[in-house]
Amino acid sequence: MLIFSSSDKGGTGRSVTSCNLAYRLSLLGRDVAYLDFDFGSPTAGAIFELPKLERGTEEGGLHSYIKGDTTEPLRVDVRKATERQQLQERLSGSGKLTLFPGDVGGAEFHITEDYIKTAVRLFQAVEREFDVCIVDLSAGRSAALDMSLNAISPRLRKKGGGQNQIRWLLFHRWTTQHVIAAAGLLFEPNGILECAVKAGFQRAEFMRLVRTVRTAVPNPAEFVEKTTPEHTRWVIRSNDHLQTLAKSRGLGQDLLAGTTPLEPMLLWREQVVMDHDVTRQLAKVETTKAFDKLATRVVEDHVWEGF
Repeated sequence: MLIFSSSDKGGTGRSVTSCNLAYRLSLLGRDVAYLDFDFGSPTAGAIFELPKLERGTEEGGLHSYIKGDTTEPLRVDVRKATERQQLQERLSGSGKLTLFPGDVGGAEFHITEDYIKTAVRLFQAVEREFDVCIVDLSAGRSAALDMSLNAISPRLRKKGGGQNQIRWLLFHRWTTQHVIAAAGLLFEPNGILECAVKAGFQRAEFMRLVRTVRTAVPNPAEFVEKTTPEHTRWVIRSNDHLQTLAKSRGLGQDLLAGTTPLEPMLLWREQVVMDHDVTRQLAKVETTKAFDKLATRVVEDHVWEGF
């Protein structure tokens, strides 16, 4: 299965949520590959706390592989390379967690048919070896996004591969600006949907692959005991406004794969949140539950189709 992570803006929590999703999927026994396709800013290594890969790799990264400068992309066993002790532990029944890092100093580039064909081979290879592959794309309308859409399009993807093994996640913060931006990235001219149609998808066919993830969503109930009644009413009205706005822009509940709560550990450290952190009361139990729920939802076909 291929899961593509996209967002219109930086700061949406796309990468940190995707890394946590990868970790949770590995705990469920899935062998997981994480492809850092954020060519302009490959920072998955920092989230997994890999000191030598915080800004990507010096050589042999995905950027180099796509451009033909290396025959095999670098791969890193996250549990063996991380400096975080708790993440080093592979619990009983857990699957592999492998990072394919981007290149230090890499940048966006003009895509070619050769680059697209290389991406097709890469996706086919990781699908054969891993149960789940998460492809973290650059923010906005990027070469990585366009190349990926072409590589998974019906015109190039083997019929046996099937579109039912593809998920496309669109991440956004739960704010007015981010909801508007995410809807624009998906639906406006030159957006994801239009690019998918140009790549060879039918509009309805591609939309069956797309779901949204709302990140850093505050819980209005938490404000009841900590603020004035007027502030509580304002928070509830604001949340209702966002619900209406999301629905009017095509990002309503029927497209929602999951939400993540407002979590200080994610805001300040941008790291993998583990059960150990909840036990030490450094993170909310709601956060790990949200990641577990999202991990289950994205891989179960009947749940995915049931949104």
